[in-house]
Amino acid sequence: MSEVLRVEDVHLVRDGRPILHEVSLTVRTGEHWALLGANGAGKSTLLGLCGALAHPTRGTVEVLGRRLGRVDLRELRAHVGHVDPRHPLTAPLRVRDVVLTGLTNSVAPLPRWQPTRNQRDRADRLIGTLGLADLTDARWPTLSQGQRGRTLIARALMPEPRLLLLDEPATGLDLPGREQLIDALGTLRREDPDLATVLVTHHLEELPPGTTHAMLLRAGRVLAQGPASQVLTGDRLGTCFDLPLVLERHDGRWTVRLKGRGRGRGRA
Repeated sequence: MSEVLRVEDVHLVRDGRPILHEVSLTVRTGEHWALLGANGAGKSTLLGLCGALAHPTRGTVEVLGRRLGRVDLRELRAHVGHVDPRHPLTAPLRVRDVVLTGLTNSVAPLPRWQPTRNQRDRADRLIGTLGLADLTDARWPTLSQGQRGRTLIARALMPEPRLLLLDEPATGLDLPGREQLIDALGTLRREDPDLATVLVTHHLEELPPGTTHAMLLRAGRVLAQGPASQVLTGDRLGTCFDLPLVLERHDGRWTVRLKGRGRGRGRA
């Protein structure tokens, strides 16, 4: 499998405050990584480096074989799918039009730009894959949080990226919305087995069953990383979140609870 992302010994300092320390990560074609840690652990900051949104203070980052600092970041971002649930769109665009803005890497359609028939067809296929076929012409303000999240994933996939980055995509979703999102991610991975993904979360129940690898971050440092089955253990997760935890997995999905508590779902 070829590498789509390599982060080597990265340090990042912001406003005089260290955010990341000696972080390394390699993502290969078809791998699906989860970045987990408490709030402030550095997950979204690391994802921003992976998406060519910033430069490290020290260390190297290579995205799709191109090293940050030696390439135009704006041009590189066009080849990486980045899903941020805080997408700043306020205009009442239709779902199809929002998805098509993934081709121009803009919040709203560019003046005088028109998609080709093939591009429109691809947008409609992605909308169907994400379970939104009945909402193709629905307006952005009328969508639920979950529908918006799936629309943004379709948007990120329009340029046919090899790497898809998801920053807490289940933020604000109710239970049905979360499960529809997880199901849609599973469909994507089956339909595009070469696609690599990196998903940031601090809730294990939000991880899709297809998660292959995981990294635990604590205070900007890597606590553990590797195959998900080896990294996601109660002891390691407990150290990461500073809690005594029991971790279980059923049908590919994880649940977590405090040691000594009754069985049932908890949230780390």
